[in-house]
Amino acid sequence: MTKRIFLKTAAAMALAANLGAVQAQNTPIKFQLDWRFEGPAALFLTPVAKGYFKDAKLDVTVDAGNGSGGAVTRVASGAYDIGFADLAALMEFHANNPDAPNKPVAVMMVYNDTPASVMALKKSGIKTPADLIGKKLGAPVFDAGRRAFPIFSKANNISGVTWIAMDPPLRETMLVRGDVDAITGFTFTSLLNIEARGVKADDVVVMPYPDFGVKLYGNAIIVSPKLIKENPAAVKAFLVAATKGMKDVISNPAAAIQDVKARDGIINVELETRRLKLAIDTVINSPNARAEGFGQVNGPRLSLMASQVSDAFNTKTRINPDAVWNGSFLPTKAELNVLPKK
Repeated sequence: MTKRIFLKTAAAMALAANLGAVQAQNTPIKFQLDWRFEGPAALFLTPVAKGYFKDAKLDVTVDAGNGSGGAVTRVASGAYDIGFADLAALMEFHANNPDAPNKPVAVMMVYNDTPASVMALKKSGIKTPADLIGKKLGAPVFDAGRRAFPIFSKANNISGVTWIAMDPPLRETMLVRGDVDAITGFTFTSLLNIEARGVKADDVVVMPYPDFGVKLYGNAIIVSPKLIKENPAAVKAFLVAATKGMKDVISNPAAAIQDVKARDGIINVELETRRLKLAIDTVINSPNARAEGFGQVNGPRLSLMASQVSDAFNTKTRINPDAVWNGSFLPTKAELNVLPKK
């Protein structure tokens, strides 16, 4: 009897040791979001919650961010292995820091179109880009739409705009109060924030950049070249697991929001579900994404964007599109088939 108990105990200890060894083998990955734990964060929180990263032998921790620029610099510094950032911000970093030893690279396109737009209240009389001439626009200095506004203005012959800077929480408030005539921001962020301040969606004029001649890509998954060099298999595994989770998010946004709520219990579930659906409909499952394929980029379009960003951001050096993009780690075509059929 004693011998049987001893054998069982020894077997249990061996099993525990083996499980510990398996867990120890999981590669730790620090992931930096571009923004707070809002609806679109589900794209990365759901694969964590469903264990897709663990199944891929990755121990992924996801942290909230405060803008794409911050995400790029944190991955560049080595504080984070992988991040989510606006491709224009990544391009700017490359061009302004040509000698930086650790320039992150984009490995998967998630927002095939920039989410940036100009928004105004209908009562202002602003209906088209031409109506912005001579007007007062507001946005934080690091806002992607504000940074790329020279591209929007060139495409639509806009001049004489005055900019007012503010912290992100004040942007929509200042528009509603009439302190500015229009704002730039991500549509799925600012439109819902304007509504939250008592303005109906029907009373807001939205001019999405992609609808007005601006063909910029939006947010991509970016990776430290150190991780690419030292553990390319982990990069590949991350993208496969993330893509699997994103397919779940796209097919059932309402369920995915619960994974966001698990990380931030004070979110407004209804609001963040709408925000996630808006992001999916406008920049993830967009006509361009369906034409080019989820996760991928079009070479000539990427080159055009590099040239436009170089000009608009007045970078120190010209942007080399081949230096900012590496599509060799993308999952298979079947695995990338995450967009619902139209």
